[in-house]
Amino acid sequence: MKQRSIQNTWKRENRELMVLLTPFAIMIIIFCYIPLWGLVIAFQDYLAGNSLFAISTAKWVGLKHFKRFVNSMFFGRILRNTIRLSLLHLAFGFTIPILFALLLNEVRNVHYKRFVQTVSYMPHFISTVVVAGMMLSFLDINGIVNTLRAAFGLPGKSYITDPKAYPVIYTILTTWKGFGFSSILYFSTITAIDPSLYESARMDGANRWQQMLHITLPGIQYIIAVKLVLQVGSILSSNTNLALLLYRPATYSTSDTIGTYIYREGIISGKFSYTTAVGLFMSIIEFALTFLTNKISNRLTGYGLW
Repeated sequence: MKQRSIQNTWKRENRELMVLLTPFAIMIIIFCYIPLWGLVIAFQDYLAGNSLFAISTAKWVGLKHFKRFVNSMFFGRILRNTIRLSLLHLAFGFTIPILFALLLNEVRNVHYKRFVQTVSYMPHFISTVVVAGMMLSFLDINGIVNTLRAAFGLPGKSYITDPKAYPVIYTILTTWKGFGFSSILYFSTITAIDPSLYESARMDGANRWQQMLHITLPGIQYIIAVKLVLQVGSILSSNTNLALLLYRPATYSTSDTIGTYIYREGIISGKFSYTTAVGLFMSIIEFALTFLTNKISNRLTGYGLW
């Protein structure tokens, strides 16, 4: 009788959970899976301005657009720039939130800790347009940076049109805007670590550095592994919104990425079939990287996405 009661309770709770999840499942199907039908135009010569129903009658061209992209004179440049910017973001945007969470966890003043956390989260909620506008204003030939240079007797410099400066500007902005919000997951994981572990370590004579290395860091290891897999998997997906706001024709040699290239060729020039093929190519590479990184992570740390 008791077992039957437990089973009925379990079925009722699962039924309620299914009811709650149904709207989200419908939304995912409508907005994520049904639009995948449009991927077929990557293998067709679909003309801009035609109805979506014209996809079924468009001319099939096979891998023509994929070959065109790989043989394009811009292929090497945009692939190199995309990987470079993503690796810079991986080096700083991925590691700084971990270091920030570990260091702030050592602060004993609760009010100060909460204040720093709140301040670090704020840049995430500032619009990308506003952030880019602020940076362009600061780096303008008459901006605050060049005003400071003039105060020290240095000549003015146009950072906005300097190809060498672009990767630095991009990395600083993406890291500053996202490090605080990215650290939330690490903070929440650290607070879930059993406090008795730290007490035992202190009784054994471990200092704060040793506690961080042998308790805190292993405690967030699985979160680090999962986020690393996701980060490496999206290595070809640089922040296109920010890039479009920051880059100039003078900086194309270091700022033109797959995302900005798709925008110019697809949205501006209307080459929908071609840019769909480029996007599909990028997605296949990212899936392969995610699968490979996840396999390596599982083998080395025992943690992964699946």
